[in-house]
Amino acid sequence: MTLSISTQVSPIGTKLIVDTSANATAKNSVTGSAGTIYMIDVDNELNTSASYFKIYDTATVTVGTTVPDYVFKIPSSQRRCIAIPEGLDFTNLSCACTTTGGTAGTTGPTNAVTVRMVTT
Repeated sequence: MTLSISTQVSPIGTKLIVDTSANATAKNSVTGSAGTIYMIDVDNELNTSASYFKIYDTATVTVGTTVPDYVFKIPSSQRRCIAIPEGLDFTNLSCACTTTGGTAGTTGPTNAVTVRMVTT
C-alpha cells in the first residue's frame, strides 16, 4: 500500500499523510474522520506534464464525475509546498491526481507523484 498515515507529535496533534503514488484512482475517506488540512506538498518532479492534485470533501469519489472541492496545479518537473495557516476543513477527506484540472479527467500522471499532507 502506498498510502500511510502517522501521528505527529506537535502542539496541534497533527497527522502526516503520505501517498507515494498519487494517481487517478481516488483514495477515499483517507483519515476516516473530520479534520483540517494545514499543509500540502506535491512532488511532480518525475513528470514532463503538469499534474492536478484534487481534494474532495466526500467519502466516496468517482474521478471524472465527482466535483473536487480544491484543485492544485503542479507544473511539470516541479514540487510545490502549499501552506494553509487557516486550514481547509473537511468532513471526509478523499483525493486523486490527474493530468486534467477541474472535474474532468480520468488519466493519472505517467510517473509517480508523491503527496504529503499535514492534517488534524
